[in-house]
Amino acid sequence: MSTRVDATPSLFRRGAVVAALLAAVWLLAGCSSGASDSSFAGVEEAYEQGEEADGAMADAADSAEPAADDRALIVTGAMYMTVEDPIGAADRAADIVARAGGRVDARSETAPSTYDGGSARLTLRIPASTLDATVDELRALGTVDEFSTDSADVTVEVRDLDAQISTLRASTARIESLLADAEDIKDIITLEDELDGRQARLESLEARQRGLDDQVSMSTIELSLTTEPVVIVDDAPRSFWGGLESGWDGLVAFVSGALVVAGVLLPWVIALALLATVALAAVRVVRSRRTRAAAASSDAPESPAPARGAPGQDG
Repeated sequence: MSTRVDATPSLFRRGAVVAALLAAVWLLAGCSSGASDSSFAGVEEAYEQGEEADGAMADAADSAEPAADDRALIVTGAMYMTVEDPIGAADRAADIVARAGGRVDARSETAPSTYDGGSARLTLRIPASTLDATVDELRALGTVDEFSTDSADVTVEVRDLDAQISTLRASTARIESLLADAEDIKDIITLEDELDGRQARLESLEARQRGLDDQVSMSTIELSLTTEPVVIVDDAPRSFWGGLESGWDGLVAFVSGALVVAGVLLPWVIALALLATVALAAVRVVRSRRTRAAAASSDAPESPAPARGAPGQDG
């Protein structure tokens, strides 16, 4: 007589035991990981809450419409002028801009030549608040041939940049506060990396803000100073009559020049003639005196010679 054993309950019990073991392992792993990441999870939660608050502040700032008087404009322009002395006019333009609180960022000069009287070019940075008054003073330097200005509205960009910097500063300060309170090495490393990135981005935004503020507060005007061009007329003769006329003009010019030279030399010639006459008269007087003295000496009687005794006689 054989006995039949049902294996279904045994298989069910084995499966339940395996499932229970797997559940126990999973629970143990979860508990260990939760214990090690508990502090970092708190840091992340606090950081995310601060980011949400900063985002809300930035959205509120962007949604506000700027007033008409609060617009940020970058004004650039060019002025072309004709003056008598470009170099001197450039010096006076630099003085005008300096008195207005501006500066000269660039300057170039060209010396006078055969065809023109030289030129000068300046890059002027003028405070936006005194631009119109300064341009009016510059107009007095000569004749304005051309003047034009252009403006770019960067109000939205300025406001967006201000909001980004404000938000980034707040977030950087919050990370510094969390870093001061962090104790776990993993939290410290993560926060330091995040702080370095935020500070680098903040410095970049602040540099961009300074450049934008300079462009808005100081308008840029390119000033060009030149003289009237020298017109060279080609008056060379092109026919017989033209040559004859040119020759006659040359003769007249020569005679005129010779007369001028003669007029200049005439007083000197007269003075030299008088001096020569006086010198000649003096020479003649000296020669006459010498002649008379020689004649007088030759006309005088010779004195008698003493008598000599006869030969052979004693005195």
